[in-house]
Amino acid sequence: MRKNAWAGMVGAVVLSFFLTACQDTKTLQENAQLKAQLADLQKENGQLEDNLQTVAAARDALTKENEALKAQINGRKTKRSRTKASTRKPRRS
Repeated sequence: MRKNAWAGMVGAVVLSFFLTACQDTKTLQENAQLKAQLADLQKENGQLEDNLQTVAAARDALTKENEALKAQINGRKTKRSRTKASTRKPRRS
């Protein structure tokens, strides 16, 4: 009976090693995939940061141009004195 218990114990240990090895293989594959995805995301993040800097520089240039154009428009406007339209008084009947 003791030999059967030891054989069962050894069988369980061997089986657990195989299961652990399978899980390790799956875990290693998942880690490799996640590392590849992380590298892709970091690359994409770098490209987006470059795009953001380009867009920010373009925005700043457009803001300066807009301010210059507003200054030109305000400089060209002449102030005219307008006469007030005569106000009508209601007629009494």
